[in-house]
Amino acid sequence: MPPMLEMPGEHPPDPRGVVVGPLDLAARVDDALAVQAVAFGLTDEEIGVRRHIVLRHLTSPGARALGATTPEGRLVGFVYGMPNDRTHWWSTIVQPYLRAAGHEDWLDDAFVITELHVHPGYQNRGIGRRLITAITDGAVQPRSILSAIDTDSPARCLYRSLGYHDLARPVLFPSAPSPYAVMGAPLPLRRR
Repeated sequence: MPPMLEMPGEHPPDPRGVVVGPLDLAARVDDALAVQAVAFGLTDEEIGVRRHIVLRHLTSPGARALGATTPEGRLVGFVYGMPNDRTHWWSTIVQPYLRAAGHEDWLDDAFVITELHVHPGYQNRGIGRRLITAITDGAVQPRSILSAIDTDSPARCLYRSLGYHDLARPVLFPSAPSPYAVMGAPLPLRRR
C-alpha cells in the first residue's frame, strides 16, 4: 500500500487539546471505523464491509487522510479523500444524477471527500470544519465534491457554510436506506 501523503503542518489544538494532523489511516483503520460506527450508527457487519472499502480506497493515487487526536492519542475524528476517478463505484452511481442536473463536469478535476466523521462527544467544536478545510487545502484540484444524507443535518449546514452547494438530489445509493445529496464547492473552501 502506498504511503499516505502528509499534509502541510499540523493545525493548532482546540480548547480540549484535540490536534488535527496527518493520519496513517491504514494503520488506524479500526480506530477510525470505531468513530464512524458511533457517529453513523454502524453494525459490526457494516464495519467489516467498510474496513475493506477504506483499505482499497487508500491504494488510489492521491488518497490522503487526516485525524483529530486527543493529547492521549485517542482518535476522535477523521477525514479522507482522493482525486475523483470516474471509474470508481461512487462516481458511477452519482454520474447519471449529476448529468440530469447539468453538473456532470463536477466529476472532473475534483477532490472527493470520501468520509468525514467526528465522535459525537467531540462534535460542535469545529473539529469537522478543521478536518475538511485542512484536507482540501492540500488538494491540487480546483474543487471538491462529496455526498451527504439528504436531510437538514448539522453536517449539511457545515458543508453549506464552507461553500458547498447542492449539485444533485435526491441521489439513491444501492442498499442505502436514505437518499443523499451530492454537493460541490470551489477550493479553497470558504472561511468564516
